[in-house]
Amino acid sequence: MSRNNEIADAVVRTLDQYFRDLDGEKPGAIHDMVIRNVERPMLQFVLEQAKGNQTVAAEMLGINRNTLRRKLTDYELL
Repeated sequence: MSRNNEIADAVVRTLDQYFRDLDGEKPGAIHDMVIRNVERPMLQFVLEQAKGNQTVAAEMLGINRNTLRRKLTDYELL
């Protein structure tokens, strides 16, 4: 199994548990919840792997350095 599938499977398992925990209540803002809960730790981890170098981290993530800085600011990671 590829790493991409492992990540996708983890997301599906987590969402499955989330819906079971709702116990019939209506979910809301699922997209934002998933993105925020995945993106923040991903940014932290990649920045650590890049030893704090934002240019390297942005390259690893495949995003513009300015986009990375905005996301780091949004998540209060600076």
